[in-house]
Amino acid sequence: MSTSRPPRTGPVSVPADRPARPAIRGRRPVVVLVAFLVALGGGVLAAVQRPSADAEVLVSDGMATAPVAAPTPSPSTASPSPSALPPPPPDPPVLTLSGPVPSTGRGTFGYDDRPAPVLGRAGVLRRFRVAVEHGSAEDVAAFGDAVQAALAGPGSWVDSGRLRLQRVPGTARYDFTVYLATAGTAGRMCLAGGTDIRVGGRPYTSCRAPGKVIINLDRWRLSVPHLVKAGLPLERYRLYVINHEVGHQLGHHHERCPGVGRPAPVMQQQTLFLDGCVANPWPYVGGRRYTGPPV
Repeated sequence: MSTSRPPRTGPVSVPADRPARPAIRGRRPVVVLVAFLVALGGGVLAAVQRPSADAEVLVSDGMATAPVAAPTPSPSTASPSPSALPPPPPDPPVLTLSGPVPSTGRGTFGYDDRPAPVLGRAGVLRRFRVAVEHGSAEDVAAFGDAVQAALAGPGSWVDSGRLRLQRVPGTARYDFTVYLATAGTAGRMCLAGGTDIRVGGRPYTSCRAPGKVIINLDRWRLSVPHLVKAGLPLERYRLYVINHEVGHQLGHHHERCPGVGRPAPVMQQQTLFLDGCVANPWPYVGGRRYTGPPV
């Protein structure tokens, strides 16, 4: 018959002869675990680093995809850079104006009343007015600007250093007037001053009468056939005709071509012929008075 052992109460004593559990020196298991995690993390970082330039795949969102190369335009479809494009060709010069030209006007004139500076650095001062015939369909300010540019030069009559010119209003004191007139009016004004400007029965050229420089509207708008054929811009013909007729007002007479291929003197009748010379609108060329043999 067995007898049950009664439960122990109170503190349990350890027999003195039982050896105590030795203490654990250091933390080796923890170090091993940390080293393992570091090694594992380095592998993960290495796995997500961007591959080198010669890698065959890229890692993106956990999926391997082939690298996408930037498209290279073919030589036939590539657009040239703006700097490589040639500049646009210049507009061709205006040789003559189109449209009808009034052959007659009212015979009365409007004046350019704007103030203008003195042209030239020294010498006698000659004042002039600028006028455009009513009914000519021309603007008096535009004609005034063209006269001013022709007489300002460089190359104009004021380059002598002995002459100054100034445009003045129509009511001011003046020495001469530059008129733009229709062919019919110009013909009458020139004939009254002693010059017949008709060619083939029609008033053709411009002229100078005492105190009057008279520019024929036909020539102002149309130039002349041989100069149009030579490609002379209308703007240069206008410079010539103003300087030529003002030259008469200043006391200069007609001259001839000095030689084939040379510039025509401004006092040559370039409206009628060049005689082998090259059209030239200026009385001074290269800073010197340019002349030809007298007629």
